Amino acid sequence: MLKLDKIRKTYKTGNFEQTALDDVSICFRNNEFAAILGPSGSGKTTMLNIIGGLDHYDSGDLMIDGISTKKYTSKDWDTYRNNRIGFVFQSYNLIPHQSILANVELALTLSGIPATQRKERAMKALEEVGLLEHIHKKPNQLSGGQMQRVAIARALVNNPEIVLADEPTGALDTKTSVQVMELLMNIAKDRLVIMVTHNPELAHQYANRIVQLKDGSIISDSHPIKEEAAPAPVKRNIRKAKMSLRTAVALSFSNLMTKKARTFVTALAGSIGIIGIAAILSLANGINQYIENVERETLSLYPLSIQRSGIDISKMLSEPTGKPQTSTNKEDDKNVSEISMIKNMFSYQSQNDTAALKTYLEKHKTEIDPYVNTIQYMYHITPQIYLTDTSKSIEQVNPDTLFQTGNDTSQGMSSLMGGFGTMSAFHELPQESKMYENQYDVMEGRWAKNYDEMVLVLSSNGKVSDYVLYSMGINDREKLRKLMEDTENGKPAVMDEKDSDVKYAYDTLMAPKFRVIDPADRYVYDETHQIWKDQSKDQSYMKKLIKNGIELKIVGIVKPKSDSAITSLSSGLNYSSQLTKHLMDAAMDKPIVKQQLQQPNINVFTGKSFQDENNDQRNKLKFSDLISIDENKLKNAFGMDTSQINLNTTIPFDQFSLDIPLDALPKPDMHVQDIMTSIANQVHVPVEQLSPIMMSLYQDFMSEEIKQGVSDPTQIVLDLQTYLSKP
Repeated sequence: MLKLDKIRKTYKTGNFEQTALDDVSICFRNNEFAAILGPSGSGKTTMLNIIGGLDHYDSGDLMIDGISTKKYTSKDWDTYRNNRIGFVFQSYNLIPHQSILANVELALTLSGIPATQRKERAMKALEEVGLLEHIHKKPNQLSGGQMQRVAIARALVNNPEIVLADEPTGALDTKTSVQVMELLMNIAKDRLVIMVTHNPELAHQYANRIVQLKDGSIISDSHPIKEEAAPAPVKRNIRKAKMSLRTAVALSFSNLMTKKARTFVTALAGSIGIIGIAAILSLANGINQYIENVERETLSLYPLSIQRSGIDISKMLSEPTGKPQTSTNKEDDKNVSEISMIKNMFSYQSQNDTAALKTYLEKHKTEIDPYVNTIQYMYHITPQIYLTDTSKSIEQVNPDTLFQTGNDTSQGMSSLMGGFGTMSAFHELPQESKMYENQYDVMEGRWAKNYDEMVLVLSSNGKVSDYVLYSMGINDREKLRKLMEDTENGKPAVMDEKDSDVKYAYDTLMAPKFRVIDPADRYVYDETHQIWKDQSKDQSYMKKLIKNGIELKIVGIVKPKSDSAITSLSSGLNYSSQLTKHLMDAAMDKPIVKQQLQQPNINVFTGKSFQDENNDQRNKLKFSDLISIDENKLKNAFGMDTSQINLNTTIPFDQFSLDIPLDALPKPDMHVQDIMTSIANQVHVPVEQLSPIMMSLYQDFMSEEIKQGVSDPTQIVLDLQTYLSKP
């Protein structure tokens, strides 16, 4: 049973409100022919739409078999209309390009009925309305009454419980109207038919219930139902509306093919629009990507660097220097004012807490990532890299020992090369490969991914520096060493013309292998003195250490792309940033590092506290503290006027960097006067040459002690006696 309980519906247009239904309450039997009459605007069609689920009420309730529809969702209303309602419209609403049979089948298609059943049921419905012989005709080939009967057949094909007819005879002649009314009367024998009409004669002739509406209210009902007489609700099987994808595509294609010209023009216009939008989006995306690439390449070459300390140059340069002042006082013209360059420089110096900054960046990584390409931390760790072959000599190539100072010859080499002491053929790759990979072509192999891998970066013209070849051991390092020594000694540099234009295969350039050692492994613990000693001078120890080091290999050769305006990598050998991290992690497990961390105030190399070492800096060994000279006896021994001797007894031995505490220094068991007497008896030294001779003598002695690594004060005194007693 269908029941409307105090249904109210109002339409609002601006500030104007029109009440279509005003607290309408009515019940309908499951099988009756009810005709709703009333003037235009009385609410007939509104009530019909609410019953059919095409419109929704503002208040009240629509009960279907005792079930409220207040909480119905859109899907529930779709199911209700598809299963229980059949619509018959005044304008028929047939699809003009489809046949009569296809129009009737459409209702079954929306219900998901199989194709074979659809045709069978559609033909049966058309047979009931007397149109079986017209199933292949189009709607425009039928009369108005025939089209209305097609609409009725479409409404009945789903076997609905309720048939709603809105002015079914409004566009028909009298004879055809009678035929339609008789058809509806027959339908009402086993289901509910509700018809809205303006023809009271037909309504009273065929309908068994007449409901009069006026101004949105029911004013009369010829055959009302008492509520207590209402039958109990009947539970029915509900079919959900559905349509297969194949059916939907077929219907769409059929609709498109009916009007080919319109479809073509629409498709053409749509294609032009889509292509235009795609072209604009592609152009905009290309420009944005180009700008992004330029920004990335520029920032990769000139990244934003934050160091522990620095000087604010921009602020220093932006400070006004002031206008020159002229003084009228002549006395002021004779005085020179001071320019505080150094003081101002230190005032612009600032310190950054890089440890706190790193913690902040790692904590807020998610928020920062959208605004940066990459964040790389520099730890100023230089891997100690050696050539693998140690059969002839130990060759450290990073830092390269050919350009490091350490003796007179190498000092001259470093000075000669004009700053090559800081030059290196080895460089660290950025942590993020996207910062550089798109700037280079891989000529051979691949990019370095692991900590023990490197790539060789060629110049923009595909060449490699001879300096890099010397570092790789491909060029003879002895030739370079000899060339530098000859140049330092003033000899002409003899170049081998055969080496001026040599070409190397990729296999040759990728063949060299290197070894990386941990700096901490160079030190061995001295149980006697409880300090760590450097074993870098021990050839056998270093060869074994290098043999057991990390093997570093070249896995690829790359060259800058021809269209890359900016490149990020330096020419030469570039190792993975993972190598730095690997060395840092390995260092934490070294005994010398652990001891230093456990004893932060003690220098593990000397066994002394850092405070004591700082104090010792103020009391460095001086020659005058070690030896005293009795000038009177020296005068008597050599028979000369000591007043003519300008003997500086304080020899600047600071250059030897010996830190010897004077309190711990034992007094030597020797007499300089006896030494001088012995010298005077054997040689005759002119007065003006005595001081330089003594100076040179002790400088040679101290140089020898330093080379032998002697730093114990007691041992130095003993060695001095032995040195002076040599023939």
